[in-house]
Amino acid sequence: MERLFDARHIRRAFSRAADGYDAAAALQAEVRTRLLESLAYLDDTVPAVVLDVGSGTGHAAAAMKKRWPGAQVLAIDLALPMLRQARRQSGWRRPLARVCADARALPLAEASVDVIFSNLCLQWVEDLPAVFAGFRRVLRPGGLLLCSSFGPETLSELRQAFAGADPAAHVSPFASIAGFGDALMGAGFRDPVVDRDLFTLTYPDLPALMRELRAIGATNALASRRRSLTGRARFAAAAAAYEPLRDGDGRLPSTWEVIYAQAWAPAPGAPIREGGQEIAAVPLSAIPIRRRPR
Repeated sequence: MERLFDARHIRRAFSRAADGYDAAAALQAEVRTRLLESLAYLDDTVPAVVLDVGSGTGHAAAAMKKRWPGAQVLAIDLALPMLRQARRQSGWRRPLARVCADARALPLAEASVDVIFSNLCLQWVEDLPAVFAGFRRVLRPGGLLLCSSFGPETLSELRQAFAGADPAAHVSPFASIAGFGDALMGAGFRDPVVDRDLFTLTYPDLPALMRELRAIGATNALASRRRSLTGRARFAAAAAAYEPLRDGDGRLPSTWEVIYAQAWAPAPGAPIREGGQEIAAVPLSAIPIRRRPR
């Protein structure tokens, strides 16, 4: 399958952003706080193993370690410099295990995790069903998945401004809330709940927005992107197209749609859906084997 995103570019962008990420990631921090509140659905259950996928600088992993001091909390991120920053959240009393790995190929055993938490990471993955299938693989039956991602209305103003100035795409496509729900069901998750929020951030001008996107690692990671610089003329045309959108305070708005999802891992052997049909998935250990007498 042809790749939508350039994974190496994503790794480089977040590696470069690691040192200053927290200072620029106010929205990411707000979404993280809201997603952490959903851990209340576990009631008094104390998980043994918790996975923070796309952990970034480690704040969510540290919060979960504080909530469950006896749990093993694994912070996983594609960018090694992000994990180095996460070490600051890992005190000697509550150490975090940090693993540099890809969300698309978790290096964990089957049915070894009780909770998977993933805040604003999955928008960089083009094959959600495959990633959710990987999440289901490592979750124990009844395990909880909590995740968030950006939706298709994110950066709609920026997308439209550049569309009139440059035929090359400058903003990534994002999965819809329906696409999220379908991918969860297709991977066999049970009782999925999907919700959304709309945030509007404002900026003095287009360069300020672009600087913030670079600061949080959210640069154009499309595999089909133009490899040369955008050019002054194209950038000026995009800035001019953005200008009529200024609000009453004279600032440029930027929409961010956030999709939240929670779901539960099914019992062993529960079917997955493929092509609209349910296909049973039975572990090999559960299949009786009749051995012929010699």
